[in-house]
Amino acid sequence: MLPSVNMLPFLAVVLAQTGTATWSSGRPPECSSLLGLDANVWERAKSPELRQYCDLVASASSKLSGAGAMAGAALEAVRKAETLLPGRAAARALEGRALVALDQALGAVAALRDAATKDPHVLDDPSVLLAWARALARTGHPEEASSAYRALLPRSSSLSSEEHASAAAQAGLVAISRGPAGLDEGVAALRDAMRQGDGEAALIAALALALARDRGGAREEAQSLMADRVRGDPRIWLSTPRATEILSVAPSERSALMAFALQSARGFEARQAWHQYLTDSPDSPWAAHARRSWEALRAARPLPAEAR
Repeated sequence: MLPSVNMLPFLAVVLAQTGTATWSSGRPPECSSLLGLDANVWERAKSPELRQYCDLVASASSKLSGAGAMAGAALEAVRKAETLLPGRAAARALEGRALVALDQALGAVAALRDAATKDPHVLDDPSVLLAWARALARTGHPEEASSAYRALLPRSSSLSSEEHASAAAQAGLVAISRGPAGLDEGVAALRDAMRQGDGEAALIAALALALARDRGGAREEAQSLMADRVRGDPRIWLSTPRATEILSVAPSERSALMAFALQSARGFEARQAWHQYLTDSPDSPWAAHARRSWEALRAARPLPAEAR
């Protein structure tokens, strides 16, 4: 029987402590001897299908790494690998990573669930665990996504500082979107993202942290964060490709962030953003906070007649 979506983040937490060095290094077990320093010519020659499979897996992994990631080519490589040696976890895990990069979250959840069923140790690889967290969040499983991010962040030393900052910002966004129960966890992750990140990741983390503190009643701290850490026009930097990717795990929060960032200087636009948030997420645990913010802006700045 396949593990449920609810079970896989739990497996990730357990395996974070018990996983093998092979998967922690990103190398599938079936390729470890073939690719190792002790592999001789005879060992390589007697398993041509395995050798080709491992070459394709390594190529796909390389294509998914770095700023110039080529997700489409990686997906093609892993699907070819799957035809050579069907039923292996490595190809399915890489397929899941590629599908996340291609914004096909439902397919990614299916591929990663299948990979973890075949070998739960695939979730030892931080890149796979990050893809799993993102896929869960994008398909509407915030509790399970938070569990996956919680397992990932202490073990993310193999990720680049940019990847870590993005992951921490996403962990924070997912946590605070869950309501008051996720505030403390979200605040901690967002502070981590501010320390590690720059550019959009740091700006989003600072803005989300300010929003979280305001939602929690710490309004003075929220305003101080806005004054000290949030710069530029949020309408621009909340719409960049990197910001869009970070916010993809909690899309409804984008309107709340926009509203909160604009409300001190652009009251009409802030009210529009709060209205959009309430339209998109009428059952949000933060709906009451959004309505209070909207009402405060209406009281402070009545709408012009032509906008009523």
